[in-house]
Amino acid sequence: MSRFSDLVGGKQEVAPAPVVEEAPRPEEEIADAIAETVDFRSMSKNELEDYGRTVGIELDRRHSRRKLIKELEEHLST
Repeated sequence: MSRFSDLVGGKQEVAPAPVVEEAPRPEEEIADAIAETVDFRSMSKNELEDYGRTVGIELDRRHSRRKLIKELEEHLST
């Protein structure tokens, strides 16, 4: 059979079933889950700054380590 006869009255192709994936979790839940496993007190200022970038906040290393931790915690709680 030709392709035309397949389209007109012959075989019908069945599309494969779509793959259903889990819906992504909101950013806040992800940030909370990460914050629970990260110990800010053991991180250096550079590490705090790098981590802050991964969760969407730009930290200023000129501030004290204590203030950087406070800013991170406030950002993650909102």
